[in-house]
Amino acid sequence: MGIFKSFKGELIDIVEWLDESNDTIVFRFKRHDNEIKNSARLVVRESQIAVFVDQGKFADVFLPGTYTLTTENIPILSTLKGWKHGFDSPFKSEVYFINSKRFTDLGWGTPNPIIIRDPELGPIRIRAFGNYSIRVTDGPLFIKEISGTDGDFTISEIEDQLRNFIVTGFSDAIAESKIPVIDFASKYDEIGDFCNQKLLSKFNNYGLELIDLLVENISLPEGLEEMLDKRSSMNIVGDLNDYSKFQSAEAMEEAAKNPSGGASEGIGMGMGFGMAQNMMQNMTQQNTSESNKKQVPPAIPKQNLYYYVENGAQKGPVSVSDIENLIKSNLLIKDTLVWMDGMEEWTNADNVPEISKLFGSLPPPIPK
Repeated sequence: MGIFKSFKGELIDIVEWLDESNDTIVFRFKRHDNEIKNSARLVVRESQIAVFVDQGKFADVFLPGTYTLTTENIPILSTLKGWKHGFDSPFKSEVYFINSKRFTDLGWGTPNPIIIRDPELGPIRIRAFGNYSIRVTDGPLFIKEISGTDGDFTISEIEDQLRNFIVTGFSDAIAESKIPVIDFASKYDEIGDFCNQKLLSKFNNYGLELIDLLVENISLPEGLEEMLDKRSSMNIVGDLNDYSKFQSAEAMEEAAKNPSGGASEGIGMGMGFGMAQNMMQNMTQQNTSESNKKQVPPAIPKQNLYYYVENGAQKGPVSVSDIENLIKSNLLIKDTLVWMDGMEEWTNADNVPEISKLFGSLPPPIPK
């Protein structure tokens, strides 16, 4: 059986790969002793890249197409082998097919809660999950950094590492975005785009491209969700007095629709109304008592602000107390023009009652 396989391998003249797994990224073409015949046909299909490796070094890369393997179309390998005048015997080389299609619907999620500082709620814990897509953009780099000599490398072998990249990038993106928790649901697209930008270079370092990282859900601790629900309910209810009246009206309407409900129902409804009324009275009394305890002082009276003329230039605004200091310093006299909001025109300070009384019995300025 071994001899037959060896003989069959030497007769192979078509090098190709038909992927039937849908999750294989790198596949090494299998043949006996890694021998490829001269003039063999290489078939690289769409979403594939073929990489030739000779003695542990990358030799040639082939994009989608059909090739006849001769020294003319494998120049790098020919240089390594030293074939100057062509070759007739089989040559040895490893051929790796790389699946460059888009691998979609790969899941990611936070294995442990992430602690963030929300601008409204303070430090809180959140969890998140979503999905993403990737594809290989640099075949030789991916083989060098990730798959190595693995002849059947699948997406599951690197999925955990990629998920860790995304969780780390997501944590940084959430912390830097400073988006309030309440607004998360309306910002999933923006958060996903931000994560894509942060992770782009990290994926490129492995010959990969990150595509369409999506955030499907960001969840909060159960206790915090209950508190937010209560907060929303209070906002909807609004004024408790109006809400209680509404509830009473609803109950009365239901009672009117069922007049034959019986004595027990009537008693129960009466007790309910009585309890509601007592609760409202207690709440009103409590609010009144609280308001009586808090004696709010009256508002500070508003002071008039004046403008005045000094050496032909407008000064101010100044308060009445400032004007009194100006008078004492002889910087403002009775003939000084003043104006305040509401006056039709500039007038002498002595003509404004609020200012004229400030002059009092002060002597006139000393003649110059």
